[in-house]
Amino acid sequence: MAPSPRTAVADQAAPAPVRPSRTPSVRATGRRPRGRWLSPAAVNAALALAVLYTLFPLVWLVTAATKDAGGLLAGDALSFEGFDLAGNLSRLASEGDGIYFRWYANSLLYAGVGAALCALICVAAGYAFDKYRFPGKEKLFGLVLLGVLVPTTALALPLYLLAGRTGVVNTYWSVLVPVLVNPFGVYLARVFSAGYIPDEALEAARIDGAGELRVFWSIGLRMVAPGLVTVFLFQFTAIWNNFFLPLVMLSDQRLFPVSLGLYAWSGNAHGEPSFYPLVVTGSLLAVLPLIIAFVTLQRHWKVGLAAGSVK
Repeated sequence: MAPSPRTAVADQAAPAPVRPSRTPSVRATGRRPRGRWLSPAAVNAALALAVLYTLFPLVWLVTAATKDAGGLLAGDALSFEGFDLAGNLSRLASEGDGIYFRWYANSLLYAGVGAALCALICVAAGYAFDKYRFPGKEKLFGLVLLGVLVPTTALALPLYLLAGRTGVVNTYWSVLVPVLVNPFGVYLARVFSAGYIPDEALEAARIDGAGELRVFWSIGLRMVAPGLVTVFLFQFTAIWNNFFLPLVMLSDQRLFPVSLGLYAWSGNAHGEPSFYPLVVTGSLLAVLPLIIAFVTLQRHWKVGLAAGSVK
């Protein structure tokens, strides 16, 4: 039986069947196809390279601290052959009647006391900028932000002239007093105060009869503890690694921090290679306080992040 004209026209107008694509569509999967450079393997490989690049100097420092002068000058610092860490530590303790550990104690004094007082001052200033209203507050805070743009090396000469006028050059105060102020710490403390201290809690304390100092010490300071720890760690690291200010202020080796003392020894190493193991071993010991500080205080950051997520 021959097909009717109407059926023939319908067969000619019908489109050819389309085969379904084997690749799932973006609408079906809810995500776009990723290139090979964004695959998990490529990302993990890039992260592994970054970790190796970051840890390589520390690994070199650990292995080089076990070498004597001959092993370091031979260029075989990445192996533990000829392990002599105990001997290097003994020579480090006996060199100059134990002057290295005097430098170490000086650095702990400068960094520990200076960072603690600086963090407290910065948090108090940031709290005042955030919670109080007074004439010219924003203009004064703008001056604080301008202080962030000034490099610390540019302030070394003015600070030296001021220290000379007050008679504190070549003393502990010449290094300790200038590090008590950190404009970036004030800015950071104001940000933490705005995010962690609700105004309602302060008003409730004032209604109960607490004074402003009691409100700050008992409520504000405890709520902003993650910010206090953050400013402390930033300033502790900056003071511990500080080199130029002690170089300008100090001439007595008994007052040197460990950074300046190791610099003096590295200058002697050009004429006397026996100082090379002392400098490397001393540099390894100088890293330990920073690692300990970050490991012991990181839990405060975790507490702050958890509190922020709850809010």
